[in-house]
Amino acid sequence: MNIKRIVVLHGLYMSGFVMQPLCTRLEKTGCEILNLSYNTLAPDRQAIFERIDAFIADKPAAFVCHSMGGLVARDYLTHASTQSQHVEKVITLGTPHKGSAIAKHMHDKGFDGLLKNSVEYLLSETNTWPFNARLYSIAGDLPIGLMPLLQKGSRSDGTVLLDETKLKGMAEHKVFHRSHTTLIYSRSVMDYIIDVISRDK
Repeated sequence: MNIKRIVVLHGLYMSGFVMQPLCTRLEKTGCEILNLSYNTLAPDRQAIFERIDAFIADKPAAFVCHSMGGLVARDYLTHASTQSQHVEKVITLGTPHKGSAIAKHMHDKGFDGLLKNSVEYLLSETNTWPFNARLYSIAGDLPIGLMPLLQKGSRSDGTVLLDETKLKGMAEHKVFHRSHTTLIYSRSVMDYIIDVISRDK
């Protein structure tokens, strides 16, 4: 296995605490883990990037990210520091890569106060993954949440639409019968993540 260090990023309104069970499993791979907590409503890009850079240094690395955390990882790769060139894989769980329909709905209804600066990430729209690091996008299709009420008949994990998790240029797209939050704690999802991390490519 090439990967030596794994950066773990949580999603909106959460902290690194919710990612701890996943981190415990990842530690068994022998990799060093950075379970990075950050303020999702007012993310300090410079502070986040500096901590990630210092952790990765010159070692082969991967990201494992839930929801908005995957968008932060993309922003980090776009920043293109020397250390970011060592990132080989990015694994996202329920990340709205194409932008969040729920966040757009909240924005349109005037609920920006609930999202604050996270809208810079959640309302960004893109269709491609242009980085050398390979993207493995995990999605859920157990619609427990607001999404079935906002878009009836849509496929989602209750928070993020299945289509929002797909990008041109991604290495793999894997769907599990889980809701947005339970993707983090699913044994089958964890097994898949370990398999991806362990692959030579």
